[in-house]
Amino acid sequence: MKYYPINLDIRGKSCLVVGGGGVGTRKVKGLIECGAIVTLISPDAGKSLIELAEAGKIGWKQRFYQPSDLDGVFLVIGATDNDALNRQIQSDARQLNILCNIADSPELCDFIVPSTIRRGDLVISISTSGKSPASAKFIRKELEKQFDPQYGVFLHLMGSIRKQLLAESHAPQAHKALFERLLEKGLLQSVKTEQIREIDSLLLEVLGKGYTFESLMKTD
Repeated sequence: MKYYPINLDIRGKSCLVVGGGGVGTRKVKGLIECGAIVTLISPDAGKSLIELAEAGKIGWKQRFYQPSDLDGVFLVIGATDNDALNRQIQSDARQLNILCNIADSPELCDFIVPSTIRRGDLVISISTSGKSPASAKFIRKELEKQFDPQYGVFLHLMGSIRKQLLAESHAPQAHKALFERLLEKGLLQSVKTEQIREIDSLLLEVLGKGYTFESLMKTD
């Protein structure tokens, strides 16, 4: 099966997770990390999910799933070990045109969740199209060695530069050449080795005054 790669904005969206075990826990935490409004449906739940519910970070309906639980939901994830229930969730979601993922059952999914590396705003996703999750995990671990946390710092810096250039009414089409010069002159390597003076010198050379590592890193 060929999947269409997409990064989905779920900030403020109502997302439902059915199942409070280990898989459900991972799914809930992943949704929260991306800003979703999460409701858990499960008669019981693991310790970390209970703590999230007690802290008001998720809603928890401490009972079994009901079709009405899908009312107003943007996305649902079935994370139970009950095949019949998972299939019911998928069927109910399809009738309502709600995005559905059933853990470990690609044939029941509208989408699958790839193995992911996060470095700040840098997101690298690895998918084997459901063929081999173990292989995706192995590849992710290999890439994690290459893409260290400094890539997140670098991307924040580049985003702040872009934001400041736009605020100064620079023509967007002119940005490409500036960013290419920064990359060609080794900005990424200087960030990775934390050479702040070199970074500031390069910013001054390419962008002019008003661009420093310290000031740019304070920009949201």
